[in-house]
Amino acid sequence: MADHYEVLGVSRDASPEEIKKAYRRLARELHPDVNPGEDASERFKLVTHAYDVLSDPEQRQRYDMGGDGSPFGAGGAGFGGFGDIFETFFGGGGGARVGRPRSRRERGQDALVRVTLDLKDVVFGTHRDIEVDTAVLCETCDGSCCQPGTQPVTCDICHGAGHVQRTVRSLLGNVVTSQPCTTCQGYGTTIPYPCATCLGQGRVRARRTVSVDIPGGVETGLRLQLPGSGEVGPAGGPHGDLYLEVTVAHDEIFSREGDDLLATLEVSMPDAILGSTATITSLDGDVDLEVRAGVQSGDVLTIKGRGITPLRGGNRGDLRVGVQVVTPTKLGPRERALIEDFAKKTKAPAPQLAQFHQGLFSKLRDRLRG
Repeated sequence: MADHYEVLGVSRDASPEEIKKAYRRLARELHPDVNPGEDASERFKLVTHAYDVLSDPEQRQRYDMGGDGSPFGAGGAGFGGFGDIFETFFGGGGGARVGRPRSRRERGQDALVRVTLDLKDVVFGTHRDIEVDTAVLCETCDGSCCQPGTQPVTCDICHGAGHVQRTVRSLLGNVVTSQPCTTCQGYGTTIPYPCATCLGQGRVRARRTVSVDIPGGVETGLRLQLPGSGEVGPAGGPHGDLYLEVTVAHDEIFSREGDDLLATLEVSMPDAILGSTATITSLDGDVDLEVRAGVQSGDVLTIKGRGITPLRGGNRGDLRVGVQVVTPTKLGPRERALIEDFAKKTKAPAPQLAQFHQGLFSKLRDRLRG
């Protein structure tokens, strides 16, 4: 089993701040949203478990003494003795062993916050300061759960064991069982003077601001994980994680297809015949688009590099503009005479059946996607 200190890359006498700093550095490097490799995912799990153990003073002390998965513990890789089996079935261990008292410090719960982005935020990425209603460390007791100047006292019922034993008669004879102490709730200590601010919880509800850089390329339904940004645990336990669930708002002009942006350009009949230059207001500024002479409805004009920045990095997608030629519906006498004269001179064929084609909108959709 890997040594937790080696996993985090710190010495065995590292301070809590050094352990926290090492974990944050490795979490940023190995997080699945940044490093999707399978090896990185396994290392991320090892790093997170190592931090959970070493950031808890009680768990770290047991680990340093050879317990709870320490590579220096005796018998860590094999089965326990008869007492372990006995404890599994009867909760006692034949009267020889008693379970450890519970720790008041527990990991905080994860939190989920939904954030709505504009399509422009998706193109370039954005920075957000998000208000989160969560549990934070009690500043009065600093997570001790006690009034300042006081401390927990050993339970006078279980004498710090967290469990009480009682003898039960059975077919096997007298069996000693162990159960959590109801006086101290299994903690082994009681708090005679709870902190008045947090009511002995070591944490309080508060609204805090979390700053986050949201990368470009996100889409509706994607969840971003922020390790250690969730609520603080009871008695000042480790923070849970914060998850941001993204929703991309509808845009009236542009839609998304992968890393490309799609838009429709209405072109008048004269411009479609003669050609023209259109100035398009894209999400990152104006860009000129050449409309070639003779363009048809359903044709797609592409502007390179004006699409969305991929989530995993790389070149931006394209802006793909579908053309829709607009036929005038109301003509004055002079305009109508000009069109009739044009029709006579060009001798256009009469309308007739031709090879079947898909409808304009389905054809435009397929061309944009293809």
